[in-house]
Amino acid sequence: MKIRTSIRITFVLLLLFSSTNIYSQKLPPVFTNSQSDKAQPSSLTRSYISPTRIVWMKSDGGASIQNEDLLLREGNGQADLSNNPTCILKSDSTDHPAIVLDFGKEIHGGMQFITGRTSTGKPIKMRVRLGESVSEVMSDIGEKGATNDHAIRDRIIDVPLLGNIEIGNSGFRFVRIDLVENKAELQLKEARAILIYQDIPYLGSFNSSDDLLNNIWLTGAYTVHLNMQDYLWDGIKRDRLVWAGDMHPEVSTINAVFGYNDVVPKSLDLNRDLTPLSNWINGISSYSMWWVIMHKDWYMHHADLKYLKEQRAYLIPLLRQLCSMIDEEGVEKLNGWRFMDWPSSENQEAIHGGLQALMVWSLSAGKDMCLILNEKETAKECEEAINKLKKHIPETNNSKQAAALLSIVDLITPTQGNSVVTNNGVHDFSTFYGYYMLQAMAKADNYDEAIDYIRQYWGGMLSIGATTFWEDFNIDWLENASPIDAPVQAGKKDIHGDYGNYCYVGLRHSLCHGWASGPTAWLTEHVLGIQVIEAGCKTIRIEPHLGNLEFAEGSFPTPYGLVKVKHTKDVNGKITSKIDAPKGVKIIK
Repeated sequence: MKIRTSIRITFVLLLLFSSTNIYSQKLPPVFTNSQSDKAQPSSLTRSYISPTRIVWMKSDGGASIQNEDLLLREGNGQADLSNNPTCILKSDSTDHPAIVLDFGKEIHGGMQFITGRTSTGKPIKMRVRLGESVSEVMSDIGEKGATNDHAIRDRIIDVPLLGNIEIGNSGFRFVRIDLVENKAELQLKEARAILIYQDIPYLGSFNSSDDLLNNIWLTGAYTVHLNMQDYLWDGIKRDRLVWAGDMHPEVSTINAVFGYNDVVPKSLDLNRDLTPLSNWINGISSYSMWWVIMHKDWYMHHADLKYLKEQRAYLIPLLRQLCSMIDEEGVEKLNGWRFMDWPSSENQEAIHGGLQALMVWSLSAGKDMCLILNEKETAKECEEAINKLKKHIPETNNSKQAAALLSIVDLITPTQGNSVVTNNGVHDFSTFYGYYMLQAMAKADNYDEAIDYIRQYWGGMLSIGATTFWEDFNIDWLENASPIDAPVQAGKKDIHGDYGNYCYVGLRHSLCHGWASGPTAWLTEHVLGIQVIEAGCKTIRIEPHLGNLEFAEGSFPTPYGLVKVKHTKDVNGKITSKIDAPKGVKIIK
């Protein structure tokens, strides 16, 4: 007792006579100074979302679910002892309850579960399945291609008594919860989704007399927004990787919607730093070429000369590497994985045509950047290589992908490109190269049909319940298909589980893939008519193409502020435009 008293007196004296009272000091930092210097802050935001509806329940026999509607209330994330009603899940020795919740639209993140009491006073095992479709959350791993690849979306967890547990992350819209233990009872106070995203404004906008086009523009923007995580991913469920080819449509959408964002240079630099020359980015020669093309596009929108100079040491030898892979007849001889997109991956003649076109495109972009960097010798090498490539005009082999690229770089005429791209309508379109097919149609002044193709193809995904655009889509899948936001109906096709090919068979198929966002950039560029002519958006051409629209309006981010346009068509088809541009941006028509 004397020892304890002495310690207590000493502590009080220290408090009274210390030059700085301990209670007036700030709490010590969590880390030491050296650790704090190495801490990596996140640019991402967490928000909580409550479910919008209950899709399905299993509550029969000895299994029961009570007060399930309480899960739809806004929660606070805190367990408590109030004994207020909660959703109660009960099982017996044979029957186990289950419930499927819908969060209204695709999100990236995880799940948070807030619990009350359990029947045993101990943790209870619960199975949680996240899915981009109802079909996915109703399936077991291995069934119709369902996987835990890249993101663990099907697991059994121990749910605590009066606690909080979080799981994730993945891309999903639906969650299925199953109580897996026999004779168990769980009070589930909340089941909230954790949305993890960049909290950034949509600076660009698009609005027209067609609500479907408006929805398509916004869905493409949202699809890319979800993939703007710490890096720019291809998909939020799968692969969650930085694929350089996938990035090109995504970066085009970012430029049209968000303007400058660090995720782009950060991801471009990651691909560069992971790929020593003479290798190809992601092992794919076309993806190294897309890397070059993206740098030119990025410079045109933002004119960041300092950043472009940082690429010199990699860009120049990469361009020379590309120049070295052309034979005397002007034929590309690229090694590595020869790839454009999955639907064209078995058409070797088409792949050659696409690669020949990408060589011209990337070396033209490279030449322009070399001139900016005062690398005149490499610029000359690029020019000579382009002239050599133009001596050889590949066949399209009826490939819409090859025809689109060949048309874009003028290796075939716009009429030839448009003829192949429009053959058989939107059949044989693809979500990735569909962007370039639309560009080829625009080059042939076929704007009206291109707008209609956007309605049919990308609108087709929306018609079946999509809230983001998919890794791939075939218009034929719509026939007799059950929507993705309901259990598959008897006699109907499971559009998620029954289709897909290559790396996206069945439920492995990603329903949120940034490379599918092309219509967002295309509608801004060709319907609003906003095209960057001078680096840094210093000069912008406005040339609208409304098709059968009565009006179209929107905004476009530049380093100087927003360009705003509104185009209105009168009964005679004449378009009147109202344009508001910030100081520093020259508008030409």
